[in-house]
Amino acid sequence: MLEKFTEVLVRIDDVVWGIPLIVLIMGTGIFLTVRLGVLQFRYLGMALKCMVKNEENGVGEVSSFGALCTALAATIGTGNIVGVATAVVAGGPGALFWMVLAACLGMATKYSEGLLAVKYRTLDNSGHALGGPFYYIEKGMGEKWRWMAKAFAVFGMGAGLLGIGTITQVNGIASAAKGFFDPNNQMMVSLFGGSYSVATIAAAVVVTVAAALVILGGIQRIANVSTIIVPFMAIAYVAVCVTILIYNAAAIPAAIAEVFAGAFGLRAAAGGALGALMIAMQKGVARGIFSNEAGLGSAPIAAAAAQTNEPVRQGLVSMTGTFIDTVVICTMTGLTIMVTGSWNMGLQGVEVTSNAFSTGLPWDPQVGSFILMLSLAFFAFTTILGWDYYSERCLEYLTGGNKTILTGYRWLYILAVLIGPFLTLEAVWTIADIFNGLMAIPNLIALLALNGVIVAETRSFFNRNHHLAME
Repeated sequence: MLEKFTEVLVRIDDVVWGIPLIVLIMGTGIFLTVRLGVLQFRYLGMALKCMVKNEENGVGEVSSFGALCTALAATIGTGNIVGVATAVVAGGPGALFWMVLAACLGMATKYSEGLLAVKYRTLDNSGHALGGPFYYIEKGMGEKWRWMAKAFAVFGMGAGLLGIGTITQVNGIASAAKGFFDPNNQMMVSLFGGSYSVATIAAAVVVTVAAALVILGGIQRIANVSTIIVPFMAIAYVAVCVTILIYNAAAIPAAIAEVFAGAFGLRAAAGGALGALMIAMQKGVARGIFSNEAGLGSAPIAAAAAQTNEPVRQGLVSMTGTFIDTVVICTMTGLTIMVTGSWNMGLQGVEVTSNAFSTGLPWDPQVGSFILMLSLAFFAFTTILGWDYYSERCLEYLTGGNKTILTGYRWLYILAVLIGPFLTLEAVWTIADIFNGLMAIPNLIALLALNGVIVAETRSFFNRNHHLAME
């Protein structure tokens, strides 16, 4: 029964993440990149400065840096560790190329999302902010498109509750904990009609309790925790990956050559070059979007809460999230997997990256496994927090801010975290992919429809701030 259900999910996923959606995502990124004059490259330095310097007298709930960290908390998760490994194993080394290319184009998409989020957000008398695709669809495109705004909100709730926000993240944490503490299945107990490791159960309980303590505190507590954990974990993880690359420097040229060859199907087997290229592109783009969420419409929900009066400024801050998440962190993960050969050993999921850390570092293998387990735990935990915020805001839009429903949803979200480790990994990732794709469709349509607004706001900002453009 479960196998048939998984087969159905895979078929749905193949339809959702077929050529049309890939063309829509990549096409939107290319279109906005051209319309904005490759803004993501011209103003990346300025964006990085804005990222760490909060705007004075800005209106909103949290600082721009806090909003970015909340967004990064949601994006830097299992996608950076498990997702990259899954993409490279399923799509070959070329998937890494398409992942990074999609991210470079996605920076223009993420910029546009952040800009529109602030421009069309709502602020009540208490300073509570609500914004995101549902509002820039409804307000920017018009009332007749409200159905599409509601569809996005429904898909966003599904992604948070059943896919990217809960189950995939805690599943990754539990798998890493079991792999470190009970790799040989010596501490097994019967539960829910199956046999599970004590390490898996303990991880589920600890993560659930920790998540509940933060989630029940709302956006301020989520932002406060994120601004502490996110910068620390990102820097520490990249430092470890750089150490692996330095230790295996001799293998880097061959790994890079393999990535480019795989990206264009130059070393295709019986399936042919075109088939290999499409698989690499599909897996790379899908996992890249899972990781950095450019085009999904999730990050602008956090951007709308930023203390700022300038939509363009927040757009610049938002696009740094894609750069940090994919161009930096995912590339580091992918290269460590390549130089250690872990992608081609018949391993799956977190085991691929775990093997890279265990064999790639010049220390005892247990040290590498422990470092990866901690990285995955922190990455996934903050993603759970960020996606609770996203899905709550989607529900707030749908219910008009009914506090009773929102409180009930928080507890349901926490319950989903608890049961996540006991669901099959393949089905979990497939469900996450489906909801991601469904979210992206209405959001990308809105970005294309409102591209004139995006360009006009951008020109107005830089005309008023010549000194910023020259820096």
